[in-house]
Amino acid sequence: MSESYILGIETSCDETAAAVVGNGERLLSNVVSSQIATHQPYGGVVPELASREHLRAIVPVVREALRAAGKSYESIDAIAVTQGPGLAGALLVGISYAKALAFSLEKPLITVNHLEGHIHAVLLEEKQKGNFQIDFPLLALVVSGGHTHLFLAEQRGHGWSYTNIGRTRDDAAGEAYDKVAKLLGLGYPGGPVIDALARHGNPRAVKFGPSQIKHNNRGTPKAERTPYDFSFSGIKTAVLRYVELEGMRESIHARQQALAGIGKPAAENILAHCDKKTLDLVASFQRAVVEDLVGKTLEAAEEREARTLFVTGGVAANSELRERFTLEAAKAGLPVYFPSRKLSTDNAAMIAAAAFPKLQAKDFAGADFSAEATLVLR
Repeated sequence: MSESYILGIETSCDETAAAVVGNGERLLSNVVSSQIATHQPYGGVVPELASREHLRAIVPVVREALRAAGKSYESIDAIAVTQGPGLAGALLVGISYAKALAFSLEKPLITVNHLEGHIHAVLLEEKQKGNFQIDFPLLALVVSGGHTHLFLAEQRGHGWSYTNIGRTRDDAAGEAYDKVAKLLGLGYPGGPVIDALARHGNPRAVKFGPSQIKHNNRGTPKAERTPYDFSFSGIKTAVLRYVELEGMRESIHARQQALAGIGKPAAENILAHCDKKTLDLVASFQRAVVEDLVGKTLEAAEEREARTLFVTGGVAANSELRERFTLEAAKAGLPVYFPSRKLSTDNAAMIAAAAFPKLQAKDFAGADFSAEATLVLR
């Protein structure tokens, strides 16, 4: 069978990405243009700025992805693009460009759910190893700056079907990392810096209780009720309360002032301006978040009799999360898989890979689709 090449395009948030993947498993190129420097002064993603940066980067990023893959516009077989979920304005940049390319080249256009893309990031790399056999049902935790979801997946024809059995009711886990890092004057993005600093603190120093959600199930269909929902706004508030009670504002301000004089502070620069109380707080915060994610996921896996576990998304790059999942899943006799750190964060390789089953099924998009900021994965 001849190889089919898909050009993937991803602009759901603050990464402009393009990639070429053959047959959903051979990665020919993967180009990502980061906007971290643009959003760093604000401590989070500014949607209007994200859209503007996508407009600047989309053409050169796609050109570079094709060049690196040794492909031309004419030699690709299909174009895949993220339809949602994500920032509407950011999504529209990728969608508009993908539509224009597909129309001018007379190539099929495939829409991909961003969350399924993260799941296929794991599949892509395991297929490359050539030794991957999936046992269903599969439980996937997709955890990032904008999403914290638990999906139970079953095989359906060329693709999979998904049931959402858990989600965040407020902040996503990655969003909580960013907000806590901003509160403590640690910079942006918060995930990598907190992960680096946490190993220098005592994770039991600050007693954060497990996150509790009081569900109001009145009027909620029974099938939609779940004990596996997440909530991270409470721990963010607990960190703020600890900062106030322990009088940490002065040290935070001093750290902000010191780091402001460093263009792009590395983890060691930030560590040099952190006292023991800050490091203990950071380590305790990370422990609480990781324990919540691991505990609820493995409880769901046992209850739903999952036979395979995927942990994916930007927060899946967190070293403590990987260590705890590896350890606890092994105790439960459950195989667990992660994407590489390169494919944990937003990228277009996962979009191209997720599009391949749709190419096989000739499930192509019409010209009238648009961005769906809250697109549901089913």
